[in-house]
Amino acid sequence: MGSDDRSDTASPSVDLHAEIPQLVGRIYDAAPVAERRRMLEHLLRPLGALAVVGVCNGIFTRIWFRNGWNDLQIRAEDAQSVQGIDVIALVDYVQQVNAGTIRGLVSMLTASPMIAYSAATALLVSVLVRRLRSHPHQADKADRPAE
Repeated sequence: MGSDDRSDTASPSVDLHAEIPQLVGRIYDAAPVAERRRMLEHLLRPLGALAVVGVCNGIFTRIWFRNGWNDLQIRAEDAQSVQGIDVIALVDYVQQVNAGTIRGLVSMLTASPMIAYSAATALLVSVLVRRLRSHPHQADKADRPAE
C-alpha cells in the first residue's frame, strides 16, 4: 500500500471542511463588488477584534477598525482589494468558530440573483447539505461570536 492510499481512508468531513473555503473563494472572485461587500460584511460581523487581527495576517483589521464595532460597512475599494485567497483563509477560520455564519452565507448567496445560479454556489450548497447529513449534530450547536 502506497502513500496514495491515505486519501481513501480520509474522513469525508475533513474533505468537506476543506472544500467550503475554496468554493466561497471562487464565488467571491467571480462576484460583483456589491456582492463581495455583502459577503465580507457577513463573514466579518460575528468575529471579535482578536479574531480579525489573527486572520490573514490582519488584512481585515484596517477594514474592521475604520468602521467601528457596531457599524461594519465594507467599502467598494476594500472589497476590490481583498482577494479570493484572503476569503478562503477567512472562511476557513469562520467555519471553525461559527458554523452558523457559513450556513447564513449560503442562504444569502442563494437569495442573490447575481450569484444564486453560479456553478460554485450550487456546489457549495451541495457540499453543505452533505456535511449536515453526515454530521447532523453540528447544526444543533449554538453559534457564538469568535473572540
